[in-house]
Amino acid sequence: MEGDEAMTALPDEGWLDAHPPPRRARLFSVPHAEDDYTVEDWLKLPETGERIELIDGSFLVSPMPRYGHALCAGRLRQILIEAAPPEYEVVETGNLIVGEDGFAPDVVVGLTEAIVADPVALSADDVVCVVEIVSPGKGNHRRDYEIKPLKYAAGGIPHFIRVELHGDGAPRAEVFSLGAHGYELTAEAKAGDKLAAHVPFPIAFDPAALTGARR
Repeated sequence: MEGDEAMTALPDEGWLDAHPPPRRARLFSVPHAEDDYTVEDWLKLPETGERIELIDGSFLVSPMPRYGHALCAGRLRQILIEAAPPEYEVVETGNLIVGEDGFAPDVVVGLTEAIVADPVALSADDVVCVVEIVSPGKGNHRRDYEIKPLKYAAGGIPHFIRVELHGDGAPRAEVFSLGAHGYELTAEAKAGDKLAAHVPFPIAFDPAALTGARR
């Protein structure tokens, strides 16, 4: 009608900037395998922005962790790297080959010589400690409490650290060292206490420092 503003199906200028369309999932082609997938198959996968691990011949795809998880990994890496002698280097979320499996631990402590060589993946022989930060969910809990520790131990990785961000006393940290029958708990602490361990170099920190605002 005369005097009325013209009606249009087009959005106002700037509307798309304020309301961007959802991002499309990035798809990739999984190589065909007659039997189980192999480490070679795993290493050929393209970068997708997700964490893809190879466990018992199958690919496990996980979303990128929440920011609290990432914050914890970054702070623990800083604690470890400040304590590490020059022969060790500390990195976050690197590819790690353990036997016939391919993992992406949250933090890896490895031999400096192996890491600075810039490989696509480290082997278990080049690693002295791995860290897993437990994400919510039964599947994540089972992997970090049952599956991965057994495989890391079987691969001969000397030390394993697990950090729990939820539940009583969180954040809680546990340190395990390889013994005659697998990993043995050598140190643990909840928020407000001090954890002291050798991994294989001495570290000491309050797990509370891994989360929340910087103190």
